Amino acid sequence: MGKAEEITLSIQALRSGDRAEYARLVDAYYQLVYRLALKMLGNPQDAEDILQETFIKVFRNIDKFDGRSSLSTWIYRIATNEALMFLRKKHPELVSIDQPTETEEGEQEPLQIVDWCCLPESELMSAEAKAHLDEAVMRLPLRLRAVFVLRDIQGLSTRESSEVLDISEMAVKTRLSRARLRLREELSDYFGDRLGERKSLL
Repeated sequence: MGKAEEITLSIQALRSGDRAEYARLVDAYYQLVYRLALKMLGNPQDAEDILQETFIKVFRNIDKFDGRSSLSTWIYRIATNEALMFLRKKHPELVSIDQPTETEEGEQEPLQIVDWCCLPESELMSAEAKAHLDEAVMRLPLRLRAVFVLRDIQGLSTRESSEVLDISEMAVKTRLSRARLRLREELSDYFGDRLGERKSLL
C-alpha cells in the first residue's frame, strides 16, 4: 500500500504538449490511478476505462491546474470523480457520496468483534482473506469506500483526502472510522467462521 513519492514534472512542458513529459507523468501515476479505480470499481476492465479517461482529462485540463494542491492530489481528484461518476451511471441505485442513507450519528458500531489472535498469519494474509476484504470494501457505501481507498489503500493523508473529495478533514476522519468499523465487523464474521472450523478439527 502507500503512495508514490511526488516527482518533479514541468507543468510548463505539460501545458506546451511535451510528449516526453506526458510520458513521464503517465509512468509516474498510471499504477496508482489503476489501483484506485480497481479498488473503487472491483472490475479490471472498468478500471482500465477509468485509467484512460483520467489521463485524457489530465491532458485536456492541464491548463486549469492552478497549483493550489499538488499535481498528484489533482490527478487523484480527477480519477476519484471519474470512478464515482461511473458507479452512479452504471448503478443509479447506489447512494451518492454526499447523500448518506444514515446520519453519521445513527450508524451502529459492530456488535461483536472476534479475537483473531489464534489464527496463523498465513491465514490472515491468505488470498482468500484478501479477496474477502476486497468484496467487503465493495459493499461499503460510496462515501465510506472512497475515503477508505484513498486513506488506507492509496496512503493519502487526511488533508490530501479532504482535498480530493472536497470535504472537511473531520468528515474524512469520521468516514474512515465508519469504514474501518464496518470492514472489521465483516472480517470478524469471516475469521470467526475460520476459527470455528479450526476448533472443530481439534
